[in-house]
Amino acid sequence: MTVERTDPPMVLPEREMLESWLDYHRATLWQKCDGLDDDQLRTMSVEPSNISLLGLVRHMNEVERNWFRRVLEQQDAPPLYYDDEDEDGDFTRIAGADVAADKAMFLAACDESRMIAGRHDLDDTGVRRGEPVSLRWIMVHMIEEYARHNGHADLLRERIDGSTGD
Repeated sequence: MTVERTDPPMVLPEREMLESWLDYHRATLWQKCDGLDDDQLRTMSVEPSNISLLGLVRHMNEVERNWFRRVLEQQDAPPLYYDDEDEDGDFTRIAGADVAADKAMFLAACDESRMIAGRHDLDDTGVRRGEPVSLRWIMVHMIEEYARHNGHADLLRERIDGSTGD
């Protein structure tokens, strides 16, 4: 599957700017995984870290589900990869993971998040830990979350095959 990454325009209304940057960062993570085989995607950084590109894809799938489904829409969306016994299951339970299925679920989660966000105004709120949180805050947080993890993805990709770039 190919995901195109487009630089966000320099001038847009607020909502379109947030959507554009969020999609840019989603595509960046996908791009960092492009062209790697399953074993390469499972390659962890350096001990003691358990971060891998596949783990990041799985983690961001959970993050998408959490903020848009659980928080914004208060849906029952049980975790896919982790539980109380292994809160880092999105990173630690990758040995037997179905990489193609995980990648497809990530893309589907991004599509669903876009659809959910499209039903709401930026000032609409969900609830997290008993406190209201606006869609605007969620989108800014998602951009921050992707940006941080895309930095990890840069280093992982360079370690795997020497590929660098933004």
